[in-house]
Amino acid sequence: MLSVKHLIDTYSLTADDITQILDTAASFEEVNNRAIKKVPALRGRTIVNLFLEPSTRTKSSFELAEKRLSADSLSMGGSTSSVVKGESLADTIQTIDAMNVDMFICRARLAGTPQKITENTDAIVINAGDGKHQHPTQAMLDLYTIRKNFGHLDDLKVAIVGDLAHSRVCGSLAPALKTMGADVTLVGPPTFQVDDPDWFGCPQTSSLDEVIEDMDVVYMLRVQLERMEGAAIPSRREYNRLYGLDMRRVKRMKDDAIICHPGPMNRGMEINADVADCARSRILDQVNAGVLTRMAEMYLLLGGENNGVSA
Repeated sequence: MLSVKHLIDTYSLTADDITQILDTAASFEEVNNRAIKKVPALRGRTIVNLFLEPSTRTKSSFELAEKRLSADSLSMGGSTSSVVKGESLADTIQTIDAMNVDMFICRARLAGTPQKITENTDAIVINAGDGKHQHPTQAMLDLYTIRKNFGHLDDLKVAIVGDLAHSRVCGSLAPALKTMGADVTLVGPPTFQVDDPDWFGCPQTSSLDEVIEDMDVVYMLRVQLERMEGAAIPSRREYNRLYGLDMRRVKRMKDDAIICHPGPMNRGMEINADVADCARSRILDQVNAGVLTRMAEMYLLLGGENNGVSA
């Protein structure tokens, strides 16, 4: 089992933790390729999906993962919880906790919300993305996709490109890659760069063209238009010209280099449509990996039955 009780961030995960998640996810691949995609690993366990921020990929993949593990689940959104009536988050969590649930999956606009939940319940908490802070389950599916492609993570060169300052994906993926021995470079416009790249332990540059030829993975971040808070950005066309991934840049990449993106994509801004759909793209592989890695995380944190994977 993992060395942590909750999955709140990637800094708390050791290399052994990450390897265990990825290996367990790989063991679930056979389940997801069956005609009947279900095992009894978490039968009788109750999981609450508390999504206080809109989500498509993360929410749907957690719900599928729960069903495939035979867990009982309850999905709640911000508009359907009593938080909109003025109830505090602590009261909401304590009320649900009184129903003897086993796990909370939390997505929230405010950074720190999942951690706050751990202070008001004995149930296990998984952070499904909190503000600009962390998105650890996204990082795990990214690592799974990259490792499956190359067979390893150590010594790979990865460029994380785009809206670094507003991205919880960058905040969780960069340290996870570093933990696994990858060489990470942050690339973005000056107004989108992180304030302290030394805290990430990664070099930072404003020139994608200077580094793209050396990279094994080019990971394009979505421009977080909803989190800009007045930040100065160029026009979509100018951003695409300076920092977008187009076929001209793709042709300069290593022969075996791949392209990733967490979705949803701003096609024509950070990534061109033909690039998103090209043979190098692993974007749909990432979506598939999301179900597998989230199955693994819930299974490991909840101490699933030993026969759960092969049943």
